Amino acid sequence: MQQTDIDQRIYDLYDEYCHGFMERREFLRQASAITVAGVSGLAMAQALLPRYAEAQEVLFTDDRIKAQYVDYDSPDGTSGSMRGYLAHPKQESAGVFPAVIVIHENRGLNPYIEDVARRFAVEGFIALAPDGLSPVGGYPGNDDDGRTLQRSMDQAKLKQDMLNSAEFVKSHELSAGKLGSVGFCWGGGITNFLAVKMGSDLSAGVPFYGASPASDDVPGIEAPLMIQAAEDDPRINAMWPEFEAALKANQKTYEHHVYPGTRHGFHNYSTPRYNEAAAKLAWQRTVAFFRENLA
Repeated sequence: MQQTDIDQRIYDLYDEYCHGFMERREFLRQASAITVAGVSGLAMAQALLPRYAEAQEVLFTDDRIKAQYVDYDSPDGTSGSMRGYLAHPKQESAGVFPAVIVIHENRGLNPYIEDVARRFAVEGFIALAPDGLSPVGGYPGNDDDGRTLQRSMDQAKLKQDMLNSAEFVKSHELSAGKLGSVGFCWGGGITNFLAVKMGSDLSAGVPFYGASPASDDVPGIEAPLMIQAAEDDPRINAMWPEFEAALKANQKTYEHHVYPGTRHGFHNYSTPRYNEAAAKLAWQRTVAFFRENLA
C-alpha cells in the first residue's frame, strides 16, 4: 500500500499511537471505523506498522564493515551500564574514524536504527547506536512493548545513559576524537539535548523531527546543527519558530531543511511514511554535514 492510498485520518491516528498517546488496540479500533472507497481503515493502519526485515539497506554480514554489540559503563544512568550496537569500517591496518552516535526513537534499539549505524560505517564513520532499554532488558523485539517500556523509565537517567554513550564513542580507540549526533523522533530531541549538555564536545548535530530544547538552554549549544523536518508534522513544527528565534538571538550556526510532501518519520524506510526522495536527500546532506564538521 502506497502513501497516497492511506487516508489522512489514519496518519493522524498513527501519529498519536507512535508517540505513545494511544495504545495499539485503540489505534486499530478507531482505524477500523474508517472506510475509504471500499478500503478499510484497518488495512491502512496495518500497512503503517513497520516491516523491518524488508527495509535493511546494509546487511550485518556486509564485508565492508564490522558490527557488534558492546557493553560499557554508564555512571548515574538507569543501571550503571549500557549496551549499544557499534559499527565501523573493516580494515586490516590500524586507523581512526570520525564518530557518530545514532539515537533511536521512543521504542529502543530496533533493526531500523541498527541499519542506520551500519550505513554510517559504510560511509567511513565509527557509529554507536545505544539501546536505551538495555538496562531493563533491551529492545523486546517489537515496537509496542519497546514503547511501553521506554515510557516507564526514569527519563532523566535515560538521558544520562545517552550522554554517557556519546562520551563512550567519542573516546573510543577507533574514534578520531570528534563527535556527531543524529537522532530520529525521540532521538532527535536527544540530539538537541546533547548539543546543549556537551557544548564544544559535540562537533555537529542532526536532529530528525525532534523536540526542540528550551530557549533558555540554547546558549549552551556550540555545535552547528542541521535540523531535518517533515512538512506535515504539526507537533514538532509548532516548536520551530521559538527554537529558531533563540538560535538567531544567540548567533548559533544552523541549517533548517523542510522536505515537501513528507510526514513525521519520513526517513524510516520500514513503513509507508517513508519518502524515498526526501530520505535520500536528507541522508546525503547528513553525511556531507558530518564529513565537513568532523574532519
